[in-house]
This record gives sequence, structure tokens and C-alpha cells, in this order.
Amino acid sequence: MCAFSLSQDVSADKTILSVTALNQKARQLLELSLTNVWVEGEVSNLVMHSSGHWYFSLKDENAQVRCAMFKGQNRLCSVKPVQGMQVLVRANASLYAGRGDFQLIVRHMEAAGEGALQRAFEQLKRRLSTEGLFDADKKQELPIFPKHIGVISSPTGAVIHDICSVLKRRCPMITVTILPALVQGTEAADQIVQRLQLAETHFEFDALILARGGGSAEDLQPFNEEKVARAIAGCAVPVVSSVGHETDVTIADFVADYRAPTPSAAAEVLSPDQNELLEQLEQQSDYLYQLITGQLQRLQTKVLHLYKSLKHPCDYMREKSQYLDHLTTKLHHAIMLQYNKYHYRTKDLLARLRQHNPKEKLAQAQIKSHHLQDKLILSARRIMALKRERLHFLSAKLNALSPLHTLSRGYSITEKTD
Repeated sequence: MCAFSLSQDVSADKTILSVTALNQKARQLLELSLTNVWVEGEVSNLVMHSSGHWYFSLKDENAQVRCAMFKGQNRLCSVKPVQGMQVLVRANASLYAGRGDFQLIVRHMEAAGEGALQRAFEQLKRRLSTEGLFDADKKQELPIFPKHIGVISSPTGAVIHDICSVLKRRCPMITVTILPALVQGTEAADQIVQRLQLAETHFEFDALILARGGGSAEDLQPFNEEKVARAIAGCAVPVVSSVGHETDVTIADFVADYRAPTPSAAAEVLSPDQNELLEQLEQQSDYLYQLITGQLQRLQTKVLHLYKSLKHPCDYMREKSQYLDHLTTKLHHAIMLQYNKYHYRTKDLLARLRQHNPKEKLAQAQIKSHHLQDKLILSARRIMALKRERLHFLSAKLNALSPLHTLSRGYSITEKTD
């Protein structure tokens, strides 16, 4: 009776838990209180199960803890652990209820110390900067009014929704084409490069948005790959990088033509605000209306002035007819002056011509000509007679001196044979 009474009192005052329930409560307490803790230690008891899960322990000089990294997380891990490797993990504390073992569910792993990802990031950043891939003069200008924008990102999630919402709100006439690609994991970098090449060769994009949401350094690792950086730098289409949160910086941000802090900001920088455009159009419309109205008013004033200064055609004809009569009178007067002038000149020439009759002049000239002809004949005869007398004189003189004349008087010329 007493034992029964004691047992009855215990069951009434205490809550009795099963082992399973106890482990479940312990698990809940651990998972709520220890989340995203960073733990550094040496890898031991490593088992890479055929299921794809990794099981290992982290230990230091004084203690060790069991760890599990499931397939969905370790396939995104750039570090492959080996026995004795010093690593840094980000994990949630938990309890394996089946055995009551305390363990860490690892979400991220990297080499301990400075961190392999950070070292690789800094080395690649220095090398690409030395090559000039980050230079401002290598950046392409973003289009002011793009018609077609390509988005390289995961087709699921809030990133695509945010970009499309902003573009639809600001400028719904822009065409948006989604080029789906993995944005984390070992295959993400190759897919991003393929999508960049596809956008350049098979589409006529005015700009590209390379986007993903926030995440750990390991999650953002594809955007720190050299192949991705060179694909962005060599892309003929302007690229806007919007990777992670505003505080996250990747190599893709340095190489891209423009770095936006968020995907929504990338959509805003590429899309003109339709409300601002409509306001500008209204202002331009008002300005053009005022300009055209002012010009029409000036033209109307000018037309009115011309209308008032325009004469009636009959008045114009009468004025021109009167002017024609004036010109006719003036012409008639000028003709009469010329006629009188030449009439009097003709009479003067006739009078002068009568004073010098050509027939009389001709008769006098003929008489003078006959006189000069006779005088010329007499002069020629006289000259001929004088020339003839002189010729006889010279001939006689020559004949007197001629050898023939001497021979004719009995002289001879005697020659010897030699």
C-alpha cells in the first residue's frame, strides 16, 4: 500500500518523458539556441557515404564533436575535406535522436585561417586588375532607352520577380528575356559563361543583368571565377552585375560595366521611369504648343499687315495703266527729239553735199589727170632722149678704146709658139 501510494504521488507531480521525446526536446532546444555557429577544428573519422552525405568529426586538443554535411550542401562546397585537414565550418547544433548523439549539421565549409576562398578572391582580383579588366575606360555605356533586356539568373526565387516587377512598373514596354542558369554550385560558373555567350550570339539584347540574391561567400563563389570574369569583360553587350546584397562584392562586380547593389536597383538603372518620361513629354508638348502658337500668331499678324497693305487689283491696274501712259508720252517725246535731231543733221549734210558736187569734183580730177598724164609723157620722152644721147657718147668712147678698133687700122698681135 505504501509503495503504491508513493508511486501514485510521483506520477501525479512529475511529467514523465520517453527517451524519444526527451531527445526530440533536446534537439529542439539545440537547434533554436545554436544556429549559424562557426567552428574551427581538425577533420577526423571522415566517411563519405554512398548516399552522398559526409560524416566526420571535428576535434581540437581537448574535445571533439560529430558532424554531418548532407548531399544538398556538400555538392556546393568548393573544399573537399581530407583526414587531418583544418577547416572552418558554419553549422547548426542538433541531436541525432536515434542515438542521442550531439552533432553539428554543417551548412558551409572552408579552409581554416584566412580562408581559401578569400585568398583566391584577392589573388584573382589583383591579377585581373593588373591586366586592366577593371579600368573605367573598358566599361561600356548603358543604353538610355533599352528595348530588350536579358536576365541571367535562377528562374526561381525572388530575384526574377523583383526585376520583372521593377521593369513592369517603370517601363512596361521593355521586353525581358530570362536566360536561366545555376547561380551557385560547381556547375554554375560554366552555365553563366554559356548564357553570356548565348546572349551575345543569339539575341539582340541592349543590356544584360547578371543577378542572384544574397548568400555566403561559398554561395557567391561562381561569380568570383576567372572564366566568368573574362566572359563578362569580353561580352559585347553591356552587363549590369547585381550579385548578393549591397555589402557583398564579387569579381563580377568589378568587371561588369555597372555594379548595382541589388537586382531591383539593376532593373531601375536600366529602365527609364515611364512617369518621368510622360512628364517630360507633357513638358515638351506644352513647349511645342507654345512655340507653334507664338509662330502662328506672328504669321497671322504678318498676313494681316500684308492684307492691309495689299491694293485692289483694279486700283493696281489703273496705277499701272497711268504709269504706262506716262512712259508712252515720255517715249514719244524722246522719239521726236531724236527725229528732229537727225532731221536737222540730214539737212546740214545735204547742204554741205550740194556745196561739194561730186560731178564737178570728178571733172576737175579728170582734167587734172589728163594734164598730169601729158606732163608725164613729155617728161618720160625727155628723159629717154637724154639717156639715149649719153648712151651714144659712152658707146663712141668705148669703141675708141676697143682693141678691135685698133686692129681695124692695121695693127696685129704676134705670138710665139711658146
